Amino acid sequence: MNHSLDQGLTTALARIGLPAPHGLERLSGGANMESWRFVAGAETCVLRRAPSLEMMAGRPLDHKAEAALIRAARSAGVMAPEVLVELEPGDGIGSGYIMRAIPGSPDPVAFLAEAQPHLAIRDIARELAATHRTDCAGLTVPVMDTAEALAELRRRFLAYGGDRPILALALRWLEANLPSPPERQRLVHGDFRLGNLMFDRGRLTGVLDWELAHLGDWHEDLAFGCMTVWRFSRPDRPGYGLTSIAELAEAYEAAGGDRFDPDRFRFWTIYRTFWWALGCLQMGGFWRDGHDRSVERVVVARRTAEQELDLLLLLEDLAPEAERARPLPPPQPPLEPSRGEPSGAEVLTAISEWLASEIKPLVSGRGKFDLAVARNALGIVAREIEQRPSATDAALAADLLAGRADLATPGLLARLRRMALGKLGSDMPKYPSLAAARALWERN
Repeated sequence: MNHSLDQGLTTALARIGLPAPHGLERLSGGANMESWRFVAGAETCVLRRAPSLEMMAGRPLDHKAEAALIRAARSAGVMAPEVLVELEPGDGIGSGYIMRAIPGSPDPVAFLAEAQPHLAIRDIARELAATHRTDCAGLTVPVMDTAEALAELRRRFLAYGGDRPILALALRWLEANLPSPPERQRLVHGDFRLGNLMFDRGRLTGVLDWELAHLGDWHEDLAFGCMTVWRFSRPDRPGYGLTSIAELAEAYEAAGGDRFDPDRFRFWTIYRTFWWALGCLQMGGFWRDGHDRSVERVVVARRTAEQELDLLLLLEDLAPEAERARPLPPPQPPLEPSRGEPSGAEVLTAISEWLASEIKPLVSGRGKFDLAVARNALGIVAREIEQRPSATDAALAADLLAGRADLATPGLLARLRRMALGKLGSDMPKYPSLAAARALWERN
């Protein structure tokens, strides 16, 4: 049964006495789930859904269980959204639930520009601590076994080709530094980062996107939100783009959280950075399989290079000083510019410029986001044609994974640095950490 979104929402809203929706608008963002904002009577609501029931197959937390967990977190004092009603199969619009909209915006850049860091980090620490104190008795919540989860990441890495040396280096380190299980498992949000938090005038108003919640080591939440990719324009402020890790840990403990362990935090920072790299690669698989043929999927897949750079920055302190001081090998020389017919890169640039000048004024809302994604995709391909970067070497990746090579291997760190700079410079040249890495590595 397939209904229009309007029809399905009308059916679901009727179960709680609300009228048909109007002003339906797709919200940007969301790597896995869709979010739609609308008005029903006097209520402003948000639909969180997977468009098809097939998309939920194999997920450890279905939407019914997710909604119950959100209600429990809200009862524990977390600024979680108020779930109004869950979708049913008869609604014909997939799987999900409807929430009351939370005031504010999830825009991380706007938040970082107006937030007072010492207040904002206390807000974040308070919500983290409250999340980790949530009583999950009687709820269906997945339990994370870190060793099993890491074994699954290894399987996925090999399934995606197993040919990215920096990822192999990170996986080898993770397997060698697996921590013991935590003394007490806590509710872990699983996606607690800027972009999934709502803010109004620099203060936190809501915690969104609970689909990855599970029981496990609470350090995972702190580490994930501190990943470089989630600091946006503040790569030099590791605590959520606001402050230091030390101040975050102090604020978390002051809010009633458990004692902070730096070694566990380091493990989870590297683990989730590696996890996110594989998540990006997975987006390419979704596109190839026909699961989602959107341009956004293939562009997100090229963000793997961001995580490779970050992983190398996290791990390079393991290299001997002589290797850290070794000069970089020369970059791959770019193709000679064409003097005759336009090159493939020039053709793509021309299309991008036309989209910006002629099409951009004609679109609005979600269309502007999709257009920006499409232009980004064209830029990636144009730069790839010109710069010819490479991030793959199956033989080297196998040697790193087997321990036959490591950061003490002469010249390896310098080679990996050049590889990371070249690939990221082609795929995502505006990534904030790229300039800092170039300044650090190219001075040798």
